[in-house]
Amino acid sequence: MARLQPATSQTLYRCYRTRGTTFADALALVLSWYAIWIAQKPSTAQRTFGYHRVGIIAALVNAVSLVVIALLIFWEAFSRLRHPEPVQSTPMIVVALIAILMNTVISFWLRSAAKKDLNVRSAYMHMLGDAISAAGVVAAGVVVAFTGASIADPIVSILIGILILWSSWGILKESVNVLLEAIPEGMDMEQVERTIGDVRGVRAVHDLHVWTVGSGMVCGSCHIMVDEQSVRSGENVLRAVTEKLEHRFGIAHTTIQVEVEGCEPNDMYCIKRAAERAGEHDQH
Repeated sequence: MARLQPATSQTLYRCYRTRGTTFADALALVLSWYAIWIAQKPSTAQRTFGYHRVGIIAALVNAVSLVVIALLIFWEAFSRLRHPEPVQSTPMIVVALIAILMNTVISFWLRSAAKKDLNVRSAYMHMLGDAISAAGVVAAGVVVAFTGASIADPIVSILIGILILWSSWGILKESVNVLLEAIPEGMDMEQVERTIGDVRGVRAVHDLHVWTVGSGMVCGSCHIMVDEQSVRSGENVLRAVTEKLEHRFGIAHTTIQVEVEGCEPNDMYCIKRAAERAGEHDQH
């Protein structure tokens, strides 16, 4: 085995100094915490949906910051490939080992909430990415120190940058989709329409919209066509549609307009006949 040398290039040292337990990670945690706090504030007359979108904006900022960090890592790695610069490896490895411990603990702490909240997930990916990056710092530092193969340093840095881009892509995509009021990931709109149409009493569905306001808050609106019937019967159909949407798709906030087939708003005769039939139905 080669004798341990106190030298490795500056790539991972600078990358870790940029990405470790430094300002970027602290900012990610503070931003996520602030978004969680402000999202709990009640809605107002100016913001009837409350502050749920703040968490999505925080997730987007965290994802974009990860992309920027990955680009900086690529830039530094390619620079070190052209101009290798040795540094002391021992301090770098020691600090990286401490970072692995700290970021792993924080990642486990955030893991449960990250499954339900996009904002927390973005902070979780920050911490998990740091733990993996620090592990790469240790691995590359040891390889270079024992073998002298300094090329391992920038190669590992590039791999870390690719990992960061890959981990941030899902957060970036989902946060942009929410801001564009897209449907939740994995939802099939044709299935939603069929589910509404299968409710007894619904003859047709149109003007269907589903969108996400924030993590765990999915909204929907549609028009349903029903037969001429009493108000009570129409309310039963409406309730059945609402319960189906919440139970099967998690659409907890729904706005459904019920339309009666065959009657125009200004057709008084049709409305009168519908009322008569509703009265006859109630008597039976």
